[in-house]
Amino acid sequence: MIVIDAASPVPPFEQLRAQLARQIQERTLAVGARLPTIRHLAADLGLAVNTVGRAYRELEEAGLIETRGRAGSFVSAAGEEGRERARRAAADYAAVIASVGLDTAEAIRIVQAALTSGRRAPVRGRVGEEPSGRRPGRWPPPRHA
Repeated sequence: MIVIDAASPVPPFEQLRAQLARQIQERTLAVGARLPTIRHLAADLGLAVNTVGRAYRELEEAGLIETRGRAGSFVSAAGEEGRERARRAAADYAAVIASVGLDTAEAIRIVQAALTSGRRAPVRGRVGEEPSGRRPGRWPPPRHA
């Protein structure tokens, strides 16, 4: 269910993009699910075709959906690949923790500190990162000159 609030200061394309991204990330929209056509969704929501098109383009740039020409737009498997990378990284981390003899509580504190410290890992190898070097879910996407 997509709801566009005309009174919101958030532009309609961003409301749509955020709601679709959330549904994809929460797996409400499954990998491979076909999305409505841009024209159909625009008509259903009372939006301009270009507004819906912009939301779809930004979702595609983030790797959350893919467009297959006349076949339409579909939820991409990129989010699943990111989760799998995170699971592998967690398994590797668990092996390191076991090899150095730290207990589980300390290992979790180290992870929490890393997640909240504000320090960023080098661009290469960051868990959940797209090949382009951009993290999924970062909005608005960086503009390239």
